[in-house]
Amino acid sequence: MGKYRLQSKKEGSAITLMEIDTESRAWYIKAEHKGAALQALKALGQAILCVESIYINGDDVSEEIFSSLSKLPHYMTETVAEEMAAQSDEERNNPMPPNDFSSDMPPLPDEPMDEGPGDEGISSMPDIPVFPTAEDIAAAAAAELSAPVPDAESMPGLAMPDSLPSLTSVLPKSAFIAPTPKEGKKGADSNGMYLGKKHIVGDPIEIRTIHEEQDGVVFVGTVISCEVRELRSKKKLCLMNLADETNGIPCKKFFDRPEEAAGMEGLKKGTTVKVRGNIRLDKYSGGLVLELQQVEKGEAVTIDHEDNYPTPRVELHLHTKMSLDGLIDNEEIIKTAAKWKHPAVAITDHGVIQAFPKIQDLADKYHQKVIYGMEGYMIDEIPADPDSDRQQYGHIIILAKNITGLRNLYRMVTLSHLKYYRKRPLIPKPILEELHEGLIYGSACVMGEFFRAVLAGESDEELIKKAKFYDYLEVQPLGNNEFLINEDKYPKVNTKKDLQDLNRKVIEIADKAGMPCCATSDAHYMFAENQRNRDILLSNWEKPGKIESHPPVYIRTTQEMLDEFDYLPKEKAIEIVVTNTRKIAEQCEVLKPLAEEWKSYNPKIAGADEKLVAMCYDNAKAIYGDPLPKVVQDRLTLELTPIINHGYGVLYYIAHKLVKHSNDRGYLVGSRGSVGSSFVATMSGITEVNPLPPHYVCPNCHWTHFYEDGSVGGGFDLPDKKCPKCGHDLNKNGHNIPFAVFLGFDGDKVPDIDLNFSSGDDQGVAHKYTEELFGRDNVFRAGTIA
Repeated sequence: MGKYRLQSKKEGSAITLMEIDTESRAWYIKAEHKGAALQALKALGQAILCVESIYINGDDVSEEIFSSLSKLPHYMTETVAEEMAAQSDEERNNPMPPNDFSSDMPPLPDEPMDEGPGDEGISSMPDIPVFPTAEDIAAAAAAELSAPVPDAESMPGLAMPDSLPSLTSVLPKSAFIAPTPKEGKKGADSNGMYLGKKHIVGDPIEIRTIHEEQDGVVFVGTVISCEVRELRSKKKLCLMNLADETNGIPCKKFFDRPEEAAGMEGLKKGTTVKVRGNIRLDKYSGGLVLELQQVEKGEAVTIDHEDNYPTPRVELHLHTKMSLDGLIDNEEIIKTAAKWKHPAVAITDHGVIQAFPKIQDLADKYHQKVIYGMEGYMIDEIPADPDSDRQQYGHIIILAKNITGLRNLYRMVTLSHLKYYRKRPLIPKPILEELHEGLIYGSACVMGEFFRAVLAGESDEELIKKAKFYDYLEVQPLGNNEFLINEDKYPKVNTKKDLQDLNRKVIEIADKAGMPCCATSDAHYMFAENQRNRDILLSNWEKPGKIESHPPVYIRTTQEMLDEFDYLPKEKAIEIVVTNTRKIAEQCEVLKPLAEEWKSYNPKIAGADEKLVAMCYDNAKAIYGDPLPKVVQDRLTLELTPIINHGYGVLYYIAHKLVKHSNDRGYLVGSRGSVGSSFVATMSGITEVNPLPPHYVCPNCHWTHFYEDGSVGGGFDLPDKKCPKCGHDLNKNGHNIPFAVFLGFDGDKVPDIDLNFSSGDDQGVAHKYTEELFGRDNVFRAGTIA
């Protein structure tokens, strides 16, 4: 078995260069004239049917060549059999080109292949004997009978009977049918082997370490996909994609005996496997591929993280996936905190609070207290022009104690994004001072103003003064700040002892200032074994080679955090890890950032309900007359009752005023979505869609006729008609849309009224009008996170 490169000796040959891959049964041909090469190959006839694929100048011409050749019969002709018998084993095993080629070029490296007992490589002869059919034998017998009988005198000494029994009369018909290969059991065998019989020996390596061809490599990874294909020759090809935590690699395996592929056919996506094989450069893809030799069940490494400390700590500094550099899943952190019996856990994403809605649902699900907060970007002064301002920002942790603090946090988020945004949502220190009520401020990480002052070696007096701005100071594990040792900017930080001294200084200043110091993880991913995922995430923004500086910012259990501060007296370590973090959590109430789904905090406009009801009835009577037809009266009652009872009348009235304000100025306003199923919205001028059953109505005498039996799809489809009562042209309307489409069967869904204002002059005016209605501080633009 191997790969060969052959070059033509003759000038002007149709084929100038050929590479032969004996394992994949492929020819790769270079030709100056593709058409001439095609003719030369077709002239070889059935001799090339043992080849699976043929490429000329990179183009797959297999189908074009093989379709022009007749298929081999079920049996081998005598001529072909004689030629095969005359060939050596090497000639039979390696499909070679015509004699005008020579192997002057050195062969490519051989590709080792597993061979079972008795295997002598891949042969062009089939492994299963091919028998002539009964019809073939009958035809041969007929031909034999029609042949001239030789003269008996020419055969002296041999007496033959007049007739001989035919083979078909002696053997059953089943003797002439080729045996069907038995299908193997799909999936791993009793020893957990998908491919091969012996268990894999050798230690696995990471896929990312592979950069060139290599023999006998072992990987443990997850099956991303696995497919077994049947080839034209009835052999099978397995294609599999494998991945570990470092990289992925395609894998392949050819099976001469189709039944041997059964194990791989049962291999499912997501299965953990251990594989062994040879790394080769693939001719098809041009990349590295693992040629499989053995595949067995692997064991996924799972670590059960527990926090069994009697009085667990509280994490006050944690980033979910809503932070650009965070990887903590919302449900995983809430579920883990509940499992560890932590009294609370804080959510402090960078500059945003988008995790709050999902976190609130999960907190209810797992009965876990959550401290809602944010890690903000603080600057010293309010900038005159944020775009040109060059103040250095520092991190600050902001935690909400109560509903007042939550509202102040929302105000900061709004101001930082709309008024003080420069690459990041910045919060000036005067704003933080103004909105401090109901909030707890922490000094954050090494990027915080206070820790920078410690690094700069400021005096204790200055440090105490800075510390007074916060409600507590933070210290973190040494690994979080270990990158400082390699930074030229900090010549005084050279050892872990120096890092310990920095934390000791923070603790000392907290004691002198009479404030708590808390140990936090600054967690960006859940557990230590997840670090590689964050390395990959950060590689999007960093230069190559910076991976060594990534801090181990994962959430610690109570004991792990105590171990991080084992250089402190035991009592002090327990104080900063357990006692103080629990005290901060106790100051924070159980909050719900969002209203319950069924509850709506509607704005207040005096008399809105009464005005809406009067408006609907007045407009309905103007169209359908007084008294109203029963179908109209019933629909108004059906809709107005839940709308008023659930407090949604003011929302309809607001939409009415916005539309009317634009209409009065000569602009059209389009409604979209399910609001068209509300007849109250139609009668209040919010939408032009009429959801009543299809009907005629006379604009003169108010005669009406409704089609409530479903015989008419829509009122616009009705034919033109005169009023039978007064002869006036009738209006046609009604689209038969149930009210439940908009507010549900009980009419308790919060109305979602979508209006399209003109994108020209009117849209900005409409926005300003909402500020006039409710006040500038009570109107916001909403966005959607996809």
